[in-house]
Amino acid sequence: MQNINQSVFRVFLPFAFGYFLSYLFRVVNAVIAPDLVADLHINPSQLGLLTSTYFIAFASSQLPLGILLDRFGPRIVESFLLVFAGIGALIFAKSQTLTGVIIGRAFIGFGVSACLMAAFKSYVIWFPEKLWPRINGFQMAAGGLGALSATTPVEWLLNFTDWRGLFLLLSILSFSIALGVFLVVPEKKSQNRTDSFSLQIKGIKQVFKSQDFWRIAPLATMAQASFIALQGLWAGPWLRDIAGMSRPQIAIVLSCAAIAMIFGFICLGFLAEKLAQRGISIFYTAVTGMSMFMGIQIFIAFQIQIAPTFLWVLFSFFGTSGILSYSALSYCFPKTLSGRVTTSINLLVFIAAFILQWAIGAVINLWEVSAQGSYHPSGYRAGFLMILGLQVIGLAWFFFSGFKFNHSKAAE
Repeated sequence: MQNINQSVFRVFLPFAFGYFLSYLFRVVNAVIAPDLVADLHINPSQLGLLTSTYFIAFASSQLPLGILLDRFGPRIVESFLLVFAGIGALIFAKSQTLTGVIIGRAFIGFGVSACLMAAFKSYVIWFPEKLWPRINGFQMAAGGLGALSATTPVEWLLNFTDWRGLFLLLSILSFSIALGVFLVVPEKKSQNRTDSFSLQIKGIKQVFKSQDFWRIAPLATMAQASFIALQGLWAGPWLRDIAGMSRPQIAIVLSCAAIAMIFGFICLGFLAEKLAQRGISIFYTAVTGMSMFMGIQIFIAFQIQIAPTFLWVLFSFFGTSGILSYSALSYCFPKTLSGRVTTSINLLVFIAAFILQWAIGAVINLWEVSAQGSYHPSGYRAGFLMILGLQVIGLAWFFFSGFKFNHSKAAE
């Protein structure tokens, strides 16, 4: 018990702070978007590009990340990369041009790219197997707290500083967490043989050639990417322009949505586990949740008069269902490939999030911006329906592709 308590303080807390920071960076632009538009004089397409740059930088590191974690360990990799996040936040705060803040945002995305995977690997090393689901759930909850902190607390902080001052503080926080991970997390050499680079690449190819992977990947990718694209940016402007909310009201709604996301991670994971014990595949639990997620987006896209807070709370709760497909896929592959399965689906999700978040802005930009700086309702409708259509195509592929899951591979 003493060893577990030490692991909580020396392993879990440093990595939890890292993922907290990662999620805060991911979604903070939803609150500060009006300030970015005003100060940098950018249009919706440029705002989408700026914010989504985080995702393409994040995605670029996913495949080599597993190799780096195996070779150098989670402590070294995360602390090193978080320095880049700190540098990126500093560049973001000091830049006066769109190009400058895009570069800063890219550094941030690259810098936080190991915050989840490094934590998962570290927990495998330091915690007993029976505690993995619980500790991983708490890790996801730490990310939810980061999303929550990027809403009302950030809006409150902007009463005392501007977005540049905010990112200077986040830069200091990034360097502090990097130092904390490096100094506090213990080092432990893995007892498992590390695959060579060629074997790592061979495993990745095996994942991408699998019918199991490609049956669920289109739907999971589109659902997760849509959730990230809207939650991380366009929810805020939508609440301003469609729901007519003030900035404090928007922050409160986004706070409620972040809390719903935390409950979604915990509750849907628990439900999927219980249903699996009754013989109901996690795949079908995930697909049911993603289908409900799509249904909620219909109400948002068509701007149907339902309480916005209620809509976005449901959006965030069921938006977490896509993450269940990560666990479901692990049953279709040998355990030795589990890390590469996760990084492979992550790669697709974050590339898609980059494209969708930018594309929504490009679609909105097709309509004229009002004199007050508001975006046209038709632009939101077209952009949101575009990503909803891609999710529907993914759902149809899941049911009609003809691929069959082979759960027996997980035992190999």
